[in-house]
Amino acid sequence: MSKRKIGIRKEVLLLDSPYAIEVKKLSKSFRLPTERSWGLKQAIFNRLRGIKGYKDQKVLRDVSFNVKKGEFLGIVGRNGSGKSTLLKILSGIYYPEKGEITVNGSLVPFIELGVGFNPELTGRENVYLNGALLGFSHKEMDAMYEDIWKFAELEQFQDQKLKNYSSGMQVRLAFSIAIRAKGNILILDEVLAVGDAAFQQKCNEYFASLKGKQTVILVTHSMENVKKFCDRAIMIEDGKIVQDGDPKEVAEKYMELFK
Repeated sequence: MSKRKIGIRKEVLLLDSPYAIEVKKLSKSFRLPTERSWGLKQAIFNRLRGIKGYKDQKVLRDVSFNVKKGEFLGIVGRNGSGKSTLLKILSGIYYPEKGEITVNGSLVPFIELGVGFNPELTGRENVYLNGALLGFSHKEMDAMYEDIWKFAELEQFQDQKLKNYSSGMQVRLAFSIAIRAKGNILILDEVLAVGDAAFQQKCNEYFASLKGKQTVILVTHSMENVKKFCDRAIMIEDGKIVQDGDPKEVAEKYMELFK
């Protein structure tokens, strides 16, 4: 039986390297079931007949790019193009099937805000719980506690159970906690769209302040944000990079897909 070649994802600290992330010939596919096998007998029967019962869906195909330290990179593409899979591989949620990723520094993903929240606990209790999941000590959370609530603009709801919060309130609190996470590489998946218009403006101002100070990768469908924040952008189509360069040019290329 042949062994399947598995890609590599490694985290290093190379002070003399100009790159925060290096991606080389990255490939990823998923097995999708084509029919059900009702029990062991049917599975054996299908095997003997040469029926796989699944098909391989190639999501990423030999993707290669580098991200410089301090660069604000936008990643765009239609739904199903492979953006989210790439994001999860960069974040260590998935591993590549082939290829190699080198992460030079501490990476913090903002992919699913509020993971670990407990609806039966109060907002106060959830702040400390979520902080612990991000690696903060109780003392560190004490020091940033007031700022978290002030940024979220939810001070009066601290002692209410989270299940009584609206979904928008929960996202605002989760976001306010997440931006305190320690890391010099941030990965963002549409988090600029959290909350109402006023809160979105506050988030925009926060991310604008990161330019040149931290490495940021933003996956988004908003070409306005690509042009506003990004130093560079890449577009993915059918699992491949089809455009890499000036954010305005990439944004225009993306919009052409819908004409």
